[in-house]
Amino acid sequence: MNNKIDLLEAIGNTPIVKLKKIIPENAAEVWVKLEGQNPTGSYKDRMAVSVLKNALDRQEIKTGDTVVEYTGGSTGTSLAFACSVFGLKFIAVTSDAFSKIKHQSMAAFGATVHVIKSDNGNITPDLIQNMKNKAYELADHPNTFYADQFGSVDVIKGYEVLGKEIVSQVGDDIDVLCAAVGTGGALMGTYNGMVYLGSQPRLIALEPLQSPTLTTGKGGPHKVEGIGLGFEPPFLDKSKLDSVRAIDQNKAFDMCRLLAKAEGLFGGGSTGLNVCAAIEIAKELGPGKKVVTFNCDSGLKYLGSHIYS
Repeated sequence: MNNKIDLLEAIGNTPIVKLKKIIPENAAEVWVKLEGQNPTGSYKDRMAVSVLKNALDRQEIKTGDTVVEYTGGSTGTSLAFACSVFGLKFIAVTSDAFSKIKHQSMAAFGATVHVIKSDNGNITPDLIQNMKNKAYELADHPNTFYADQFGSVDVIKGYEVLGKEIVSQVGDDIDVLCAAVGTGGALMGTYNGMVYLGSQPRLIALEPLQSPTLTTGKGGPHKVEGIGLGFEPPFLDKSKLDSVRAIDQNKAFDMCRLLAKAEGLFGGGSTGLNVCAAIEIAKELGPGKKVVTFNCDSGLKYLGSHIYS
């Protein structure tokens, strides 16, 4: 028995499932990658480890230093987890607009959590800017490293293995990859990994209809955590996109509840939004085609929230 397995080896190699009960007749297959099975219940674990490990390798940070990031909570939980493994401290800047369970998760991994007040629980461009300003202020201290989830080149690298896993599981004849975007890192990194193994899917980015920055140029208040931040996703390469779709958040939340009851798939708002779009696309494509999307994180993070209350 190998007693020296690193906890970080638990990241990745997640299952992928084909939806059965909620897909209409004469539609394409819809495959969902179960990223909620990563250690903190999110695909953000992949990104967090990539950013911190590469920073440590480049000696931009050392054991005992402090990492800072502003976050809706999933990235923060992943960074808190990775910091605990790497022997780093972590300060998260978040908001009451995001799940309290995420706040508790970050704290459980040892993070110091700063909570910025929102306007009636809505995620708005102004809120994100206030969080960003606070994170910059906290990062401006000695022995402190700003994780920079919106700028680090290591974000996209962290998701490339995800794309390779999908091709190895489903095959290279995937017609569409669609996903909601925050930074755009997960969508682009996954796409790069798929292309590396010879798959050439159409790439469709998704956003909440209530904050249609990409489709109309204007953000707005919404409640889908982790996406629709009111500015252009920094990693999104529009030259590779087939299209962008805006999905009503209320339909996404309804889909979350339907997925749990009908398919046994438990996720948050971005997962519901992803599946809404994937089914819409599957109906357009018809039989014999394949659409792939993500179960971004575990629904356990949203118990007690407006989705599952």
